[in-house]
Amino acid sequence: MFKVSPQVEGISNKFIKHDSNMLNQIYGTDDLVPYWVADMDFPIANPITNELARLVEREVYSYEFNSSNIFQAISNWNRDRHGLQLNPENFAQVPGVLSAIALLIREFSNEGEGVLIQTPVYHQFRRLIESAGRKAVNNTLKLAGERYEMDFADFEQKLKNDSVKIVLLCNPHNPVGRVWTADELRQMAEIAAKYDVVVISDEVHADIVFDDHQFNSILATGYESAISIIGSPAKNFGLNSISNGYIYSDNEAYIAKIKAASSSMALDHGNAFTTFATIAAYEKGQEWFEGFLTYTQNNVDWVVGYVAEHMPQIKVFKPEGTNQIWFDFSGLGLAPEPLKSLLAKEAKIGLTPGTWFGEPNENYYRINVASPLEQLQASFERLKAAVDQI
Repeated sequence: MFKVSPQVEGISNKFIKHDSNMLNQIYGTDDLVPYWVADMDFPIANPITNELARLVEREVYSYEFNSSNIFQAISNWNRDRHGLQLNPENFAQVPGVLSAIALLIREFSNEGEGVLIQTPVYHQFRRLIESAGRKAVNNTLKLAGERYEMDFADFEQKLKNDSVKIVLLCNPHNPVGRVWTADELRQMAEIAAKYDVVVISDEVHADIVFDDHQFNSILATGYESAISIIGSPAKNFGLNSISNGYIYSDNEAYIAKIKAASSSMALDHGNAFTTFATIAAYEKGQEWFEGFLTYTQNNVDWVVGYVAEHMPQIKVFKPEGTNQIWFDFSGLGLAPEPLKSLLAKEAKIGLTPGTWFGEPNENYYRINVASPLEQLQASFERLKAAVDQI
């Protein structure tokens, strides 16, 4: 059963979102409530906790691998939840989602070649591309009213002219919250096929989809040069610090190449905690996950409604998926530094700057809403009080 607060309070931690040095570096203060990291504040599912406790109670940590059961559990979950037919034999395991992206960039492109990203997008994409000696090629999303859309004309132009070998897709999209439709993904795949480009889709938020929206995987397009990073329990089950990354492709040559690369660097097995926590999540965690999704949907609805009623000058992009909400504070009429001060020092909320994601307008920020509603309510009431003083 989903719970908002842990049974034991006050246990010390080294969570990055609370790190005083980082908060002072980013915001100029550590006296705020951090919403800048895309994790969650909720206790994990009891079946996961019980499985981790079982491992600890044995007091023995001999080598232990069970990747076949992980792949089967992920396949079953995605079959039941998204109608995906995933062959458990076509998975490769690596230490994390970012490790997966880094490996795939190196395996499917050469130094100096282009990797296309759809900005504003998760800031680690650019870092991984450029640190591998590749060129990050921006295909900026179009803003159509209250919703972002893919700019397919620019997308094709970039594939045609910029030596692009990989499209790095974020689906659902962080930070703008779009859940790409089947038609959008088919159009992307058709254009990618014209230029023989590999599409790598980061689908770590696949399960966190709201209202009547439906997650669609790049795998469902049937595009033979598609690779998905799917099944990590980091975002959907709160296992950020102990989760692996899982790579999937129906292209037999691709998955053989990926497995060989992973094995050559001894990246293809996880520790026992990660292994059995993942299996427990996907085999026994559905009830908890449904509670989490309902609670998070309610948080989103409350934030969107509260801002619309009390601070209509702030533009809110209601997410179709992910734990994040994307804001445009331009309507407040503040320069970047006064806006930063209002948010961090007056409202005492630590939001993620939009510039991190490649958004040139410094009025954009992202919030992670996987937190107790009462905490969010108090934060937005402080924000309203600060805005009322402008």
